[in-house]
Amino acid sequence: MKQINYVAIGLFLSVALSSCTPKMAFLNSTVAPAATGTIKVKKDNNKNYALTVDVMNLAEPQKLTPPRETYVVWMESNENSVKKLGQLMPRSKVLKGELKTTSVDKPTDIFITAEDNADVNYPNGDIVLTTKK
Repeated sequence: MKQINYVAIGLFLSVALSSCTPKMAFLNSTVAPAATGTIKVKKDNNKNYALTVDVMNLAEPQKLTPPRETYVVWMESNENSVKKLGQLMPRSKVLKGELKTTSVDKPTDIFITAEDNADVNYPNGDIVLTTKK
């Protein structure tokens, strides 16, 4: 009976540890040096990847040099493709922004660009934050 309990505990721990949320952090930026942020990636019940992008101290895009209209979040995957995840606008006095989205591909890198409009299909503006070293 003890052996069955040890096996059950081992299986539970392996499942629990494998479903932990990996966390990625953005690297410091010369475009927006005060900006910081993290990305949480979790596999959901449909085998998609749920992503939560949180940033703080991200300057309003109009205050960048040159001024921009918006920030766009992008993802690179193992397939080496770049996918637009969505628009991110900092709010409040701490200039905090959040984006929640899903992807069928597992992200390898996440980056944020300052763009002239949110309708871009491929990154065109300056990279403001990135997870890539």
